[in-house]
Amino acid sequence: MSRRYSALGLCFAFALVALEVMAGNVTIKEEKGKLRIEVDGKYFADYVYEGYSRPFLFPISGPDGAKMTRNWPIAEGRDEEQDHPHHKSFWWAHGDMNGVDFWAEGKESGKTVHEAFTKVQSGEIGMIASKNKYVSKEGKVIATDERMLKIYPGSVGRTFDFEITLSGVDGVLKFGDTKEGTMAVRLAETMRLKGKVGKGHIVNSEGVKDADTWGKRAKWVDYYGPVGGKIVGLAIFDHPSNPRHPTWWHVRDYGLFAANPFGLHDFEKKEKGAGDLTVKTGEKITFKYRFYIHEGDEKQGKVSEAFERYVKGGTN
Repeated sequence: MSRRYSALGLCFAFALVALEVMAGNVTIKEEKGKLRIEVDGKYFADYVYEGYSRPFLFPISGPDGAKMTRNWPIAEGRDEEQDHPHHKSFWWAHGDMNGVDFWAEGKESGKTVHEAFTKVQSGEIGMIASKNKYVSKEGKVIATDERMLKIYPGSVGRTFDFEITLSGVDGVLKFGDTKEGTMAVRLAETMRLKGKVGKGHIVNSEGVKDADTWGKRAKWVDYYGPVGGKIVGLAIFDHPSNPRHPTWWHVRDYGLFAANPFGLHDFEKKEKGAGDLTVKTGEKITFKYRFYIHEGDEKQGKVSEAFERYVKGGTN
């Protein structure tokens, strides 16, 4: 009898271990000026919040360790073009907020300054919530945001969500009509559509491909190509609750990949200012996006199915 219970206990222990492996885990550790994120025991990225013009995520890693984003200018990388130094891996910014450029990093540009973390949580879902302020070169605070990053373990690929809520300070907050923005990633050089090592491809939810995806509206866009000897992809999903869904896409053949609901003048050749969006005094505006890392092209990665899960509130 005791042997029977011992065997049952052993089976139960194995079941618990298996369940824990299936459920997965996200670990977030505090380091100097950044948070180190590990998913299922493997390094995923750092959330860098000090020392630069804005907070960013670097370097986004796939489950097998493949680096999905460009190294430069944060680190040295092989065969990498050293252009657009403001393209730092993964970031949110816009080129015209009350007339201030928070996208570029020139002398006239503003900065997004980390103020405080409101939540840092490890576990079955990793969470990083923070407050930030948008400061002009003169030191004036233009706007503030509250943002939440959620990282999910236990999938074939990697899935994480980014949500940001913004409001103006001392009046309205106006997002100006420009292609320079907004929810952005700069991908690994080998994933580029063009370039000396670029062998990637782009496809959107409407079936438009490669360079033709620029400036088009779509529910999602997938950018895939070779990294570390295998084909991997990263898709960005525009949540249906977002203003002006489905959004326009500032997706370039050199690896820039951004959802931008404001740049109608550039994207559709409409009159200047057609893409302006004003948030009234005392009001807020929220944008939600999912990032889905997968193997293969958009069909092998079942990107469309993953988007439908996102719409229905699924976490992976």
